[in-house]
Amino acid sequence: MSTKQLVKAAAEAIKKQQWDDAIEGAKNIIDKDSKSYQGHILLAFALDKKGRLEEAENTYLAATRLKPEEKEAWQGLVKLYPNLDTSKKFKQHQHAVLKLAEIFRDANDLQKCYETVDSFITYARNKAESYQYVDALDLILPGSPIYDAIEGRFGHVWRTYETQAKLVEQNEKKRINTLIGERRTRIGARISEVTLEVKREVYRQSRLSYTYAQLINWTNDDEVRRMYEEKLIQYCHDRLMAWPPGEEKERELANVLKLANDMVIIKHPYKLAWDIAINWQDHKEIKEWDVTVLRQYCTFFPDSDLNRVVMGFLTSSVSPFPQEKQEQTTEDAAAKSEGSTEESEDDEDGGAATIYAPITEEDRLLMMTEGISGAESLLAFRLMGEYYQYLEEWESNVELMRKALTFLKEERVKTGLDFRFTEDAFSLYLGTALVFYQTPRNHQEAKALFDAVLAHDPTSTPAMIGVGLIYEEEEEYDEAIDFLERALKRDPDNIRVRTEAAWVKALKGDFDMARAELEACIPILSKKGQSKELLSQTQYRLGYCIWNIDTSKAARKDRSGAYALFLESLKNNLNYAPAYTILGIYYADYAKDKKRARRCFQKAVELSPSEVESAERLARSFADDGDWDRVELVAQRVVDSGKVKPPPGSKRKGISWPFAALGVAELNKQEFHKAIVSFQSALRISPNDYHSWVGLGEAYHSSGRYIAATKAILNAQKLEEASEANLTGETWFTKFILADIKRELSDFDESIELYQHVIQERPDEEGVATALMQTLVDNAFDSLNKGFFGKAAGLATETLTFATKAPDAIKDTFNYWKAIGDACSLFSNIQGRISEFPAETVSSLLGTDEDFPAYQILKDIDNVGTGIVSTDGVFPKDETVGVDLTKALQATILAHKRSIHIASNDIHAQSVAYYNLGWAEYRAHACLPPDIRKNSHKKPTNYIKAAMACFKRAIELEAGNSEFWNALGVVTSEVNPAVAQHAFCRSLFLNERGAHVWANLATLALAQGDLALANEAFTRSQSTDPDYSLAWLGQGVVALLTGNEKDARGLFTHAMEISGDTSRVISQRYAVSMFDHILSSSSSESLPITSLIQPIFALTQLQSLHSSASSSTDLAYTHLLALFLERTGEIPRAISILDSLSTTLEQEYETTESPLALKHFAIVKSDLARLQLSARLFSEAIDSADLALQLSSDESADELTAEERRKLRLSAHVTLGLAHYYSHDITAAVTAFDQALSESDTNPDVACLLAQILWATGQEAARERGRDLLFGVIADSEERKEQHVQSVLLLGVIALLDNDAESMDAVVSELQSLRSSDEGISPEQQAQLGQVLRAILTAMGSGEAQPMTDVMLHPFLPHGWSRVAQLAAQQGGEEEAEGASEMALRVARKGVPPRGELSPEDLARAYAGTGRPADAQVGCVVAPWERRGWESLGDAVTAVAAKQ
Repeated sequence: MSTKQLVKAAAEAIKKQQWDDAIEGAKNIIDKDSKSYQGHILLAFALDKKGRLEEAENTYLAATRLKPEEKEAWQGLVKLYPNLDTSKKFKQHQHAVLKLAEIFRDANDLQKCYETVDSFITYARNKAESYQYVDALDLILPGSPIYDAIEGRFGHVWRTYETQAKLVEQNEKKRINTLIGERRTRIGARISEVTLEVKREVYRQSRLSYTYAQLINWTNDDEVRRMYEEKLIQYCHDRLMAWPPGEEKERELANVLKLANDMVIIKHPYKLAWDIAINWQDHKEIKEWDVTVLRQYCTFFPDSDLNRVVMGFLTSSVSPFPQEKQEQTTEDAAAKSEGSTEESEDDEDGGAATIYAPITEEDRLLMMTEGISGAESLLAFRLMGEYYQYLEEWESNVELMRKALTFLKEERVKTGLDFRFTEDAFSLYLGTALVFYQTPRNHQEAKALFDAVLAHDPTSTPAMIGVGLIYEEEEEYDEAIDFLERALKRDPDNIRVRTEAAWVKALKGDFDMARAELEACIPILSKKGQSKELLSQTQYRLGYCIWNIDTSKAARKDRSGAYALFLESLKNNLNYAPAYTILGIYYADYAKDKKRARRCFQKAVELSPSEVESAERLARSFADDGDWDRVELVAQRVVDSGKVKPPPGSKRKGISWPFAALGVAELNKQEFHKAIVSFQSALRISPNDYHSWVGLGEAYHSSGRYIAATKAILNAQKLEEASEANLTGETWFTKFILADIKRELSDFDESIELYQHVIQERPDEEGVATALMQTLVDNAFDSLNKGFFGKAAGLATETLTFATKAPDAIKDTFNYWKAIGDACSLFSNIQGRISEFPAETVSSLLGTDEDFPAYQILKDIDNVGTGIVSTDGVFPKDETVGVDLTKALQATILAHKRSIHIASNDIHAQSVAYYNLGWAEYRAHACLPPDIRKNSHKKPTNYIKAAMACFKRAIELEAGNSEFWNALGVVTSEVNPAVAQHAFCRSLFLNERGAHVWANLATLALAQGDLALANEAFTRSQSTDPDYSLAWLGQGVVALLTGNEKDARGLFTHAMEISGDTSRVISQRYAVSMFDHILSSSSSESLPITSLIQPIFALTQLQSLHSSASSSTDLAYTHLLALFLERTGEIPRAISILDSLSTTLEQEYETTESPLALKHFAIVKSDLARLQLSARLFSEAIDSADLALQLSSDESADELTAEERRKLRLSAHVTLGLAHYYSHDITAAVTAFDQALSESDTNPDVACLLAQILWATGQEAARERGRDLLFGVIADSEERKEQHVQSVLLLGVIALLDNDAESMDAVVSELQSLRSSDEGISPEQQAQLGQVLRAILTAMGSGEAQPMTDVMLHPFLPHGWSRVAQLAAQQGGEEEAEGASEMALRVARKGVPPRGELSPEDLARAYAGTGRPADAQVGCVVAPWERRGWESLGDAVTAVAAKQ
């Protein structure tokens, strides 16, 4: 079939809408002729109708490539694309429309060309996105290929551009906001950086600038043109702000400047353009700006901030521009308003905007200040800086120029302009202001600014003048003269520079030349129109030259000389401070008119804080009057002036006195931290200022920084040594301060020594004497807490002795009598030293009841007077202690009564005095015998009544003191628990951080049986203060009452560790708990040595605190001390204690016949017998044991319980038996042990002892009985399912000695069973088991392998390793022996307490086994009583000697 026929067939199929056939036919056409345009068209059409749009598109595009000039394919595409995805195919659609329109244009079918484009534009407007619609509009705008064919058919071009502009504006704004919202959430993103990044991205793709420009070019509407010119410059300005430095920014900058200047040229009042045109100029001088443009700006924008600054500057005398007449200004303003395209804006009253020109300087300054506060204009900053400099408003100019420089940096980054001249101007304004503001604090900064300007502009006159002024202030006069004269050569008419150059010469000392130059300036300055301030300054300086040319007293007193010029200076300027200073010196030193001088100095300081001379003289005057507030005010003004500290590198010396004066004033106000800073500042300026070092030390001391205070005072004392002649009579204060510091650091001994040195120099110094007494008392109580009881008593005696020699002035002070009372009370705490109480000294201090009515306070309650204290007489020895204690207690009470009387005019001191007296009364109650105190809850003692009255009175005087309420709670705990509870709760309400109050409340609850409340309160006390030992003690008591003995012991131990061994009740409870623990332990060797030593220390301290065992409680703890000493091997001391105790108990029994005393006596005798046996005092031991047995023989007596009786008699029988045995009375020994066995129900340990004694007799019958006893013990143990190692060991030894093979076999089996078990067998017993087993097996011929068996069974014990080492050494295996001995040492180290139960002897033997000299020495140190260590050391020494 031919191609034509195929085409015809395909066309017929299309007519019949048989699309599949049409597609098939069209494909056949293409297959036959691949370049068949008609076949492609038919195929694409059929595919389109079939819905296969993408295939249809591709087919149409293939057809366009075959015949691009034919319209059918393009028409097909134009119809096809609306059915495809517009977002993806819009550009292809637009391209097809353009090609089709060009075909119609070329065919001169302009109507179809228009319809094609119009249809597409309509489709884009209705269906496409806005940015696609903008692109579609490009088809009908100039620049389009078909614009000539459709020109005029779519309206005016600028309208289309306007549509594009609006759409692009919306799209870009929306895109910017969307992208910022998406990117600002990135990690580390900053909104400012994200905004710039997004704007740059959008601006680079933007066509808005081009659209604005084309719209402006095509429009014929002036209003539209001006509006879009404004939009264009705003848009270009925004793009300029966004571009980074580079070519883009430079091009945009040039464009923005051109647009702005063009608007200014045509005088279009668009503020941004005018601001750019004015502010972005950079000129060296202000006069280089176009004043006409500035005035036009003021006309167009009368309400702007820049207008206020510019108009104020233009109308001022500092303006370099010619003044414009008011009439001309008004006419020009009217003309410009008429010529403007913008209508005037009338206000509500119909008036027009006008230009306000200030009339007075005040109005001008106000207007310019208001303008600069809101202006963001470089020109405004520059004009304002010039005007402030003219007005010499230095502080305001410093603040303004700092702000201006910051703003300039921002503008430089935004615009890309350099602004070099503007920066120089700002730097010069700032530098000049810094020269005079707070001079010379800012000179370094000012000089850096001037140097920066001179670096690129060496001829800058303002910079040279500024540097000259700085050198002048820094006393670098040669350099100052050089710069000022160079500036004067460049500006010879500058009278200010000329006077300044002359003044520098005067400061240099060339008064004659300075006088001549200044006199030449006076006529010029006297002319009308010259500055009165400069004239006043020059007259003062001329007077200063005359003042110093002739320094004689007559010349200076001459009122026609320098004095007259000073007065003339003040006539021209009443606010010139230096003139007041020099006049003050004149009145003070020459006219002798102190009143006028003080007024002059005060006026000078008020006008200028830089007048240091006036300030110093005025401060000294105020200090002489004791007016420290004014001293502080004057000194602070001088410090704030910046004059006191010279800049770095300056030759000028600093001024330290203002800081020192501030420090003293702040010390008087108790602002110690501020005083420290002030004295430190003074010392940085003057490191050798003695008084500043002393003040710094005092400030440090008062603020609690004692180490720093010590260093400061020591530095002051070094200066004392260096300049002793100048400080005579003043050095005692440093010793006094140092003593106070040492006292606060608890270095009481050195503190007392320093106080005593001061007292020797100044015996009448009241404060020192009081401090010495208080320090002696503090040292005494510190020694008491540390256990130095003798030292404490000696210091208390020294306090009382010094009190008799103290200055009379302090004898009527509260602290004096408090110190005496505290010193007396100390003796009641150390009753073992009560005999040292200086009763005569105290009696002389107290006097008699008749002499001092203060002693009548509460006498009707406590019956305490001076009678007992002053009693002289000889008392029986057993009564002396009680009398001395009573004297000490009553002396304490009387001393505090004196302090109450003395403090009668001071409510606070009086309340404290009653508080102290209350505790003294309570202490007296606590020292009463127990039989008197035990019924105090029913019938309170006089002391308790007096104590309650004291605390109540203290609360009446000062109800807000928590300590007073706590004290009341303590004394009423026994008398009235309800009142006590209320008092404790009130104390906690006032101060809930009182740990001791919580503990007292808990103790009250404990006494009332409320364990839950007690536990809670003790816990609260611990959390409030973890170092409060009594809280831990109370918690331990609660644990003990609830059956938690282990927890209680731990709590008692902790309380003991933090209490310092001085708390009686803690020492008692700790010692008892540790003794109970020792008794309950299987072996005392398993306990660390501290478990025995610490209780001994505690009980020894208890013994030292009390004069004698005055109660049954004291007897019990004395007895307990002896038992602890027995366990540590201190037998002689234990015997001495129990011997003394037995004597005391015997006397008590003889006096009272108390069953309790008899019981204690029997127990003590039993323990004493045991100790005497240990000391090998056999006859004494026999006597004591016999007596104990006799006293405990009566079973009907009820003083001993059955268990107590059993234990006592068992101990006595065993002691008696051993004592007889060692006395070689075997029969008596056996008899004693038989009785022990019968009374102890065959105690296995007693049976073993008896078996050993029976064996030692050598009689076969006795030995047989011994064997029977041991077999009986073993049988009983098996019945009880217990193990008794000692009996098995003894049977093994007996079998070995008897060489009884049958018995040895039986024993070996039992020994091996015991050795393989660790339960209930100590390391020492394991060693014994191994030793006996090895001996038996060796006798049986199989003992060589036993050491290795020991190692295998107990590798953690050293005895097996040691035996292996011995065997290896015997067999010649040195390496094996060394390794085994090293292993024995290693396991021994790990097996000692607290990780194991090995004894010191085991460790010493392990060290000795290595054979090394060093280890042998360690073994001797570990257990000096162990022979093996010394033997090993001897062998090692012998071996070394043999080698030499």
